[in-house]
Amino acid sequence: MKEHLPVVDIRPFISRTAGCSSVAAEIGKACREFGFFYVVGHGVDQSLQGRLEEVSRKFFAQSLETKLEISMARGGRAWRGYFPVGGELTSGKPDLKEGIYFGAELARDHPLVKAGTPLHGSNLFPDHIAQFRDTVLDYIAAMTRLGHTLIGAISVSLGLEETYFDTQYTYDPLVLFRIFNYPARSGYDTKNFAFGVGEHTDYGLLTILKQDMSGGLQVKSGSQWIEAMPIPDSFVCNIGDMLDRITGGLYLSAPHRVENRAEHDRLSFPFFFDPNFNADVQPLDLASKVRDNKRDRWDHASVHEFRGSYGDYLLSKVSRVFPELGKKVL
Repeated sequence: MKEHLPVVDIRPFISRTAGCSSVAAEIGKACREFGFFYVVGHGVDQSLQGRLEEVSRKFFAQSLETKLEISMARGGRAWRGYFPVGGELTSGKPDLKEGIYFGAELARDHPLVKAGTPLHGSNLFPDHIAQFRDTVLDYIAAMTRLGHTLIGAISVSLGLEETYFDTQYTYDPLVLFRIFNYPARSGYDTKNFAFGVGEHTDYGLLTILKQDMSGGLQVKSGSQWIEAMPIPDSFVCNIGDMLDRITGGLYLSAPHRVENRAEHDRLSFPFFFDPNFNADVQPLDLASKVRDNKRDRWDHASVHEFRGSYGDYLLSKVSRVFPELGKKVL
């Protein structure tokens, strides 16, 4: 594990100062070579990040019975709420983590909610934890703004207009947010849990991850695994299957996994900035031949052979992550 993921300071791109184009070039290079990169100089309020960690630790410190008061079973088709350790599967195997699912806060009279569109609706919050709701919604808003900035830089890196993705796919992005807690392995029978999260790729366009300083995220590069060591006030970004599809494999959706080696809980905050649920994701004419890595993927699936909307693709994936819940609500 000698390689290191690139670190990109995006301040020039945000401020539109000298070096703006070089930021896009750095991101493009990282997407081609690793599918992962860190961003610094992002401007996301540190005090907001600190509050997010504080309310999250308070939530996970509660009894299981209390946490289950906002269980995913109560979230319905919106696919929101808490799941306990082992409640989420990766490639059919339970993960050694617990977590809460969130998304854009939509009222009952929103057209997509009224239409019964899966993964759209209102969130479940532990109302007895002060500032939890406001902190999470403020963080989702900040990440959504950052997602638009980064997808603009990715557009430029591909030689497109900065607004290309926002016009085609993210004019109304599907945004999903998770708060994960990875407990220490010593408290569990490791025969039942191979990893905190097993090898996988993300489904959409872009993931923006805030991790604590514990470490544990590993990225597959060729035949080796690279440790994505924590960098203070940074986010780890990676491209998903849809950006792989759009670029014909030029920007490869890289497999990654998580193993909590620390003897204490590890917090992780992945934010998914994805195409509109109903978007028909089509490839760009960037190369004469699609680079398809399905032979090398653990699931031998091709993101390039899929036909349908992004919502179709996403539902086919999440129903495997929570198979019992999927049968009931999707």
